[in-house]
Amino acid sequence: MPAHSSDHPHLARLIKISSLLPETTVERHGSHAAFRIRKKVYAYFLNNHHGDGIVAVTCKVLPGDNKALAAAQPLKFYLPAYIASKGWVALRLDLPKIDWAEVKELMQTSYLQIAPKRLAAMLESDHQFQ
Repeated sequence: MPAHSSDHPHLARLIKISSLLPETTVERHGSHAAFRIRKKVYAYFLNNHHGDGIVAVTCKVLPGDNKALAAAQPLKFYLPAYIASKGWVALRLDLPKIDWAEVKELMQTSYLQIAPKRLAAMLESDHQFQ
């Protein structure tokens, strides 16, 4: 899916990363976006969500990893409202330095958990994304 000139530069980069994941669609909602595999969301781009001033990508991680990441690196990761209890974590994109390889890995991990098994297997067997 092509990026639009009005996209936040980080959203444009997330869209580029997501283009490597089979059957991904991006739905924009104002300054936010949802990344979907078929009808299921595997990542959110949040820009000043509820006026918090934070730019972040939010993804589903393995059980317990969200709390561990937020505890180990609280300036970088946080538990997002509403969905943290379901295993989601947010990675801040408004920091001076962003590790885009880490962002890519987080999005891929989330995709693999949400995607149908056939698509997840395709991605795991295709080393294009790694």
